[in-house]
Amino acid sequence: MNLLSNADQQEIAKFDRVSRMWWDTGGPMRMLHVINPLRSAFILGQIELPRPKILDVGCGGGILSEALAHAGAEVTAIDLSQPTLEAARRHAAAHGLGIDYRYMSVEQIAQEAEGGFDALTCMEMLEHVPEPSEVIAACARLLKPGGQAFFSTIDRSLKAFLFAILGGEYVLRLLPRGTHQYRKLIRPRELREWAQRSGLEFTAIASLLYNPLTGRFRVAPGKADVNYMACFIKKR
Repeated sequence: MNLLSNADQQEIAKFDRVSRMWWDTGGPMRMLHVINPLRSAFILGQIELPRPKILDVGCGGGILSEALAHAGAEVTAIDLSQPTLEAARRHAAAHGLGIDYRYMSVEQIAQEAEGGFDALTCMEMLEHVPEPSEVIAACARLLKPGGQAFFSTIDRSLKAFLFAILGGEYVLRLLPRGTHQYRKLIRPRELREWAQRSGLEFTAIASLLYNPLTGRFRVAPGKADVNYMACFIKKR
């Protein structure tokens, strides 16, 4: 399989350009550092295994990968930005973490490690690929029966356009301008339909809500609003 068959070269180039700034908590990735404890808690709160084998798809600089490793997980992480993976490897090595970082697409690793993981995370990544349904299908193949998949993305709605794109990128500048394209955002119904077709059963959803007055995020369980996270389980 072509490594880049379901990849957007412009998106990869965008992340190549910020590869050295992933661990700058005051830089363009600062909001990922802010929300990472909330995302990690959502994920780890639903995994019962003491040392799960987890794949982090679209890992970027390893912010979530490291949190999962610190919690005791055996982490494999993949991405298609070489400079970003190099930054992730350096940071993990400096902190004594044995994360297995690989330059691979999810479709490629699904051919090599089908059914090889207890859980899988794919956070803030689906809205950056041409065919998100194919990513979800590959994720499902990678899970053991009963394994859990965690996805996060942004709703394609007027509210999301106003809050996440106009507000987040242009007014509050929480993210670099051009991070998201409205047409690539994903409605919760679409995510659930793609997951169901791939043999994944929906179990939980929550949203990250931002308060511009306090500058803080909070988790809203059971809510699919703008920036949302969802958990699915692979049918046995």
